[in-house]
Amino acid sequence: MLLTFALVAATGAPAAQTQTTGPWKSLFDGTSLDAWRIYKSDKAPKMCAGGETTAGWEIKDGVLQKDGNANDLASKDQFGDFELELEWKIGEAGNSGVFYRGTEEYNAIYWRAAEYQLLDNVNAEDNKKDNHLAGSVYDLFAAPKDAAKAAGQWNQTRIVAKGPHVEHWLNGKKVAQYDLGSAEWQAAYAASKFTRYPNFAKAPKGYLGIQGNHPGTLALRNIRIRELS
Repeated sequence: MLLTFALVAATGAPAAQTQTTGPWKSLFDGTSLDAWRIYKSDKAPKMCAGGETTAGWEIKDGVLQKDGNANDLASKDQFGDFELELEWKIGEAGNSGVFYRGTEEYNAIYWRAAEYQLLDNVNAEDNKKDNHLAGSVYDLFAAPKDAAKAAGQWNQTRIVAKGPHVEHWLNGKKVAQYDLGSAEWQAAYAASKFTRYPNFAKAPKGYLGIQGNHPGTLALRNIRIRELS
């Protein structure tokens, strides 16, 4: 079962606690990938594309996992204001991410959607910047290095998105947040790699995504979402 996340931060309750919430919807319960597809495709996640993609996604012992360079996944449904929870375990030196409010405007989902970084903070090559660490808003807003558990251990992620306000939670702690369009956001965006994409993170509603196109292992379980209003 998905563990209950801490709902109170040092500055008070997160945004989701004051919102009207819909029922939880399972996006992966350990048995089915019906909620997912390959990004920009109707193909099932287990299939592999050509080129550099050599691995597929599979369900094993109730876990969604991949070992190698797999296709990026996208949800079949789109979500605007939501609370997303999942558990993840990454292999040594592993690098991945969860995208939200993504579109199919570009060939890669990360050119359009903000990313919640999944990373082995100790051994991954991408650990040189605080805004690349697990739980960070990738290349935009930092997360503390000690928030994530070591490679091979399960972590708990929670993402709360309500209008322009977004919170990243990791193992019961709020590790990053931002308000889209704020002065802080504009400064972080201007210093990021995403400036060549003028529509980056601007969609009010879009697909969830799971990054597969990095080598290494990644496992996920208990993925669920509820919409906020």
